[in-house]
Amino acid sequence: MNTITQKMRFRQAIVEYALKHGATKAAIRYNVNRQYVYRWKNRYDGTLQSLADRSHRPHSHPNQHTPEEIKLINDMRRRNPHAGLVVFWVKLRMRGYTRSISGLYRFLKKQGMMAAKLPNPKYIPKPYEQMRYPGQRVQIDVKFVPASCIVGQEAGCKWYQYTFIDEFTRFRYLEAFQEHST
Repeated sequence: MNTITQKMRFRQAIVEYALKHGATKAAIRYNVNRQYVYRWKNRYDGTLQSLADRSHRPHSHPNQHTPEEIKLINDMRRRNPHAGLVVFWVKLRMRGYTRSISGLYRFLKKQGMMAAKLPNPKYIPKPYEQMRYPGQRVQIDVKFVPASCIVGQEAGCKWYQYTFIDEFTRFRYLEAFQEHST
């Protein structure tokens, strides 16, 4: 680290004052507690770099993955490179993995082992198959006839219009029935 911060200069001033006048007087003069003075005095080796902030990140964690679990994950990922998170987690559980899926996600993310999403296969539409003879393929549609369209003695009854279209000749046939069934 090559930058010198104001905090580093402040700490250097405290340490140099403490070396000359004592920790208590330095603490009073710079309005800090004595433990602060002693901490930086013990760390100071004559260079400003010794007064730089260090990382607060922990070196280890009590619940981190064990080497056996890491080996299991690496072996499984080598065999299943494209398996999604849930599928991968289930396969690991079958082989004795006991951690949660979120713990596995964090581990895979940290190690850069997340499955690369494969691109969707390109959609190729099928060409429309032309019919060769009448009746080869037909379309049938059923529509409920609104009550406002029914007049006379049939008013109050439900009617369904069945429309039949032959795809070869485009011949259309419609008829109304009172039942809605196949």
